[in-house]
Amino acid sequence: MLLKKVIATITLALLITSSVPASAAELRANPASTSIPATETDPKVQQLLQRLETIKGMDKSGMTKVEKKHLRKEVKSIRKEMKAIKGGVYLSVGAIIIIILLLILLL
Repeated sequence: MLLKKVIATITLALLITSSVPASAAELRANPASTSIPATETDPKVQQLLQRLETIKGMDKSGMTKVEKKHLRKEVKSIRKEMKAIKGGVYLSVGAIIIIILLLILLL
């Protein structure tokens, strides 16, 4: 029983220490981002969304494999760039499972 409590405490301490700096860095990086969302005002985001719609509306049946691969890479890079512009803190499925397990063990 003592070993379970020690493992739970260590896991909780590691979880807390790994999550606090990420949230603190996000708050310092974007102090004005809470007032206006970036998706509504940023012309770069609008341009990227327009490019995604253009790619979505293309007829890809006449394209070669290389051209299709290039479009897929372009879409991935656009989505990655939009995530970087949007920012935010995300929890992975694994982190959520660990949190739930810790809550079950501690309660």
